[in-house]
Amino acid sequence: MKAKKESAYVKLARETIENYIKQGKIITPPLGLPEEMINQKAGVFVSLKKFGDLRGCIGTFMPTQENIAQEIIKNAISAAVDDPRFSPVNFSELEDLSISVDVLSAPEEVKDISQLDPKKYGVIVSSGYKKGLLLPDLEGVDTVKYQIDIAKRKAGIYPGEKVKLYRFEVKRYY
Repeated sequence: MKAKKESAYVKLARETIENYIKQGKIITPPLGLPEEMINQKAGVFVSLKKFGDLRGCIGTFMPTQENIAQEIIKNAISAAVDDPRFSPVNFSELEDLSISVDVLSAPEEVKDISQLDPKKYGVIVSSGYKKGLLLPDLEGVDTVKYQIDIAKRKAGIYPGEKVKLYRFEVKRYY
C-alpha cells in the first residue's frame, strides 16, 4: 500500500481493485464515506498508471449506478481488467499502481470550439451512435484541435465527419 495520503475516492478505487484481483470479490461501499459519494450521482472515470504510464482507464460520462461510490467500484474494476488496450492488472502490479478518480459534471453542448479549453474542460464528440470522450488536463494535450482529434479517433469518427461537441469539468482526486 502506498504511504502517501489518498483521498476517499482513490482509497475506494484501490480497495475495490485489490479485493477484485486478490479474491475475485466486488466490495460494497464501506461505511464512513464522504456524504457526496453516497448522496450524489455522476459520471466517473478511474485512471490507473504504473510508473507514470497509463495502465487502464475506464469511465462513464453519465451516471449508471445509484451513487458515486458504486460508480467508482464499477469503473475501478473495469479499468483494472476490462480496458481493451491493456492486459488485466495482475496481483504483482497492485503496489505499483497510482490511481486517480475524476468525477464529471453534466456535459453541456458547445456551439463553437472557442468555448473549449483542454486544460479546463474535457470533451465529448458525438456523431450518430459514435461517441468519444477525452478527459481534461492530460499531459501532451495542449490544443483544442488535438483534444477533439483524439476523442474522434477513440470514437471511430472520420476526419471531416460532422460532430456535436460537449464539454464537461472534472474534480480529479488522487
